[in-house]
This record gives sequence, C-alpha cells and structure tokens, in this order.
Amino acid sequence: MSATPQRARRLRSRAATTLAFAAALCAAGPAGAAAVEFTPITEPASGEHHVGKVVWEELVAPDLEPEMHFYSGLFGWTFRRIADAAPTGDAPAAAPDAAPGPSHYALALLDGRPVAGIFQRAPRPGTHPRAAWLNFLAVRDVDAAVQAAVTGGARLLAPARTYARRGRQAVLADPQGAVFAVIDTMGGDPPDYLAEPGEWIWNSLIVRDPDTDAAFYQLLFGYEAYDLAREDGLEHVVLSSEDMARASINALAPQAAMPAGAATAGAPAPHGHWLAFIRVTDIGTTVSRAVALGGAIAVPPHPDHHGGQVAIVTDPAGALVGLMEWTVAPQPGQVP
Repeated sequence: MSATPQRARRLRSRAATTLAFAAALCAAGPAGAAAVEFTPITEPASGEHHVGKVVWEELVAPDLEPEMHFYSGLFGWTFRRIADAAPTGDAPAAAPDAAPGPSHYALALLDGRPVAGIFQRAPRPGTHPRAAWLNFLAVRDVDAAVQAAVTGGARLLAPARTYARRGRQAVLADPQGAVFAVIDTMGGDPPDYLAEPGEWIWNSLIVRDPDTDAAFYQLLFGYEAYDLAREDGLEHVVLSSEDMARASINALAPQAAMPAGAATAGAPAPHGHWLAFIRVTDIGTTVSRAVALGGAIAVPPHPDHHGGQVAIVTDPAGALVGLMEWTVAPQPGQVP
C-alpha cells in the first residue's frame, strides 16, 4: 500500500507532529510521567518468537476515555484499565490488574484476546502533538538490536528497559525518522495467522527512500526484500521473514517529500512513518462510523493494488489508522 501525491501530503502533515510524543511510550518514568506496569502481549504465553514480525501496537494519546470510546465503537474492542505501578529498578514489580489507584494505561481486547494498548501521556505545556500508534517489532536481543540500529544511522529515543510481565523494549527512529520499537517478549510472540476483522492485518512504512530503509531493516531483522512493480512508478518493497510477508516500504511521491516552501525556508524534509492497518468487513460502513465517533477521513476508501479496499482515518486525538477490507484469504506468505 502506498499513498498518491495528494494522500501522501495529508499523511506527511500529520506524521511530522508525532515523533517526540510516540517516544514517550518507553519513557514512562521521568518526572511528571506515570509509572506504567505494561501487560503481556500474549495471554496465555505462546513461547513462539518471530524476529522481524510486528507483534504489538501501542497508542500514545493525551486522554484514555475518548480513545477507548472510539475504538470500542469502531472495532468492538473492550478495555481493561491497568493501575499505575511504581517502578523499582530496571524491572518494576508487577501490579495486579484490579489494583486500586490511578490508571494511565488500558489494554484493548477483542473476544478476550489482547490486541493493543493505549498509554495516556499528557503533552508538555504549550505543545499540541497528535496521538500516534507505535509498532513493536520482535527481536531476541534488544540491546544488540539497539546497538546495530544506532550504528546503522538510527536515533535512540527511549533506552532499553525491562518490564516484568512484558519483556525488554526500546524505542528508536530509523535513518529517515520513522519511529518504531523493538521488543523481546517475556511470554513469546503472537503466532502467525490471518487476522480476523478488528485485528491488525498489515503494516506499511512510508519514506522518501525505500531502498535505503530496506537495507537498514534487513540489517536489524534479517529480512528478505522484494521489489514489486507499481503502476504509478513509485518504489514498493516487501519485507519477508520465515516465508511470511511482514511489512511493505513505500515511497512518498516526489511532490509530497517536501512541505510547501521548505526549500526557501530551510525547513527539514518530513520524516518517514509507519502506518498499521486493521481488517474490517465493510470499509464504507467503518469509515462512516469512524466519523460519527469523532474521527476524520484522511484517505477515502479506494482499491488497493493487492486487491480489496483500503482507507485511512484519524481517531479523535489525530492518530492515523489504516483500514483494510480483505475478503480473500491469502496463501501463506502472500502479501495481504
């Protein structure tokens, strides 16, 4: 999936405001921040490990309540509030889910299965960043992955930290500015299966130079990379591991790669960004429901070059969410 010039401009204007806000996810602990005891991402534990797979999505937003209302109404998710816990050293003690006290974190579930998390983080005074979804990619050694990423041109946004019930994780920005997290899960990664409606089905990375970013992610995760022909002439690279397509890297259109007036104003080029897609059964109905729930349309429904329909909406706090109507089950390893 990739954006047309007009769509890419809209995505770029939103993505450029999320960098520091998304990085707050792993930084729960500085002065003024809530100490969050994150939950396991697989319940029960799977014992599986799939390096390079996007295994979790976490939303950083200024307020839990409107986000929970939006996503429950849109996808049928239910939520479990997790009480804050004071960290003790590198691995904070676990807090019971039902413990009393303030809560800055909510676990989203679909049919009782963990599907995402929402972390409440108030913006700094005088700033108005948008909420942002953060992709967590599986590794077996977070510290080694961080070192390799930084050597390859990434920037460390939140250092590696261990959570007693989840595992060890860190947040980085790749060489083109796209924010992502790496995680070594405590109980194992989710198994590979075709997503059900309401679950995450695909992840796209939108950047100026797909080939350069493909090389960076190959270094980190050992992906195989495949160039796919595009009718619009833009680069489109699929990243694969364990004979499974994991994500795509898509080129911003040249017109969208620089904000209007940037060349004369000396403004930096917009950074890349990850975009995650959720499977839906009726994309038109889902988009209309998103608007009724307080969201907005970023990219209207349109045919995807792999088949099916895709669209992009924003939630009430401005986080981008991809929608994919997928009716034909792909073969193992086929790109959705």
